[in-house]
Amino acid sequence: MLIALIAHDKPGALPTRLETREAHVAYLKSTGVVAQAGPFLDESGNMCGSLVVLEVADMAAAEAWAANDPYAKAGLFADIQLTQWKKVI
Repeated sequence: MLIALIAHDKPGALPTRLETREAHVAYLKSTGVVAQAGPFLDESGNMCGSLVVLEVADMAAAEAWAANDPYAKAGLFADIQLTQWKKVI
């Protein structure tokens, strides 16, 4: 099943994102369940959130993946949404 993780950073959290980015990207690459991923950008071009499409067995696996993301562990996100997604194109 595909799950879209949509997260928005807390205001003023760009330093946290930058400090944690290397560990986050390593996590994305190492888990073997990330189909697509990338940051949202604000009007100035700064990273301000994340979109990650996970290919996992069930929602519980997506929730566990999200909880172990270094960004989540660092308290970067103001909110996180996990939604089942269907790829059409």
